[in-house]
This record gives sequence, structure tokens and C-alpha cells, in this order.
Amino acid sequence: MEIKIQDIEHIREAAREFVENIGEARVFAFYGKMGAGKTTFVKAICEELGVDDVITSPTFAIINEYTAAPKPSALSLQTSTIYHFDFYRIKKLEEVYDMGYEDYFYSGALCFIEWPELIEEILPDDAVRVSITEQEDGSRVVSY
Repeated sequence: MEIKIQDIEHIREAAREFVENIGEARVFAFYGKMGAGKTTFVKAICEELGVDDVITSPTFAIINEYTAAPKPSALSLQTSTIYHFDFYRIKKLEEVYDMGYEDYFYSGALCFIEWPELIEEILPDDAVRVSITEQEDGSRVVSY
């Protein structure tokens, strides 16, 4: 599937479309160059799912946890917990083992992972790989 984000003003529409198509998947790995908009798109998805907290990049914390209060139009989730990972600063895979990644990835909660390239070998087999590509005109294409 592909979703085009014409500009930042249309990101919530794209996030809404993404949420409507989540299905049963729970782990999403977001690929894209630095500045492609991974964090901005995950933020918009979380907002669409009803997260009221301030949503920031977990670059230094590695993981942020949010609680969603789903809106009537939002995806009906079995869980209201969302984990947002940023593995950009991971130096060794052992760091991810030490943080107990299995407890998150296999919890049934939604997991949004930035920089999954650094942990490919431990991603769940059913993780949805999402690519965000910047186009020449500044728009973004989200494909999965």
C-alpha cells in the first residue's frame, strides 16, 4: 500500500489512512533517511490513535511509552499502550537484548520502531516494514 503526504498540513490525513489499515499488525518498522519524516509521521499516527501526551523522538531514551485514549473514529485496540522506539544510537545489539525487547515486541501493544536497520535480526517475522521516501517536490510517500 502507498500513502502520499503532499505536505505537513496533510500528514494527519495520511496518518488516519494508515491507522485505518493497521489491521491485526502490532509491530511497525519505519525505514527512511534522516529527515524523511519518520518521527513526524509516528507522532501523527499516535495523535490519530488518541495519545494526548507530548509525543517526542525517543532518540536519547530509546523508548517512549504512550497511552492512547481512542477516539470513536480511531482503530479499536485491545490495548491502549503504544511503544515508540528509536534505535539510532544503538551501538551493539546487546543493548537491545538488555532492555528486554521481547517484553515490548511481543506484548500485543503497538510498537513503532525507527531505525530498525540496526536490529533487523531480532525484528518479529510479522513486523510490517514501512518506508518513508522524500520525493523531489518535497512530498513523502509511505509504502508498506
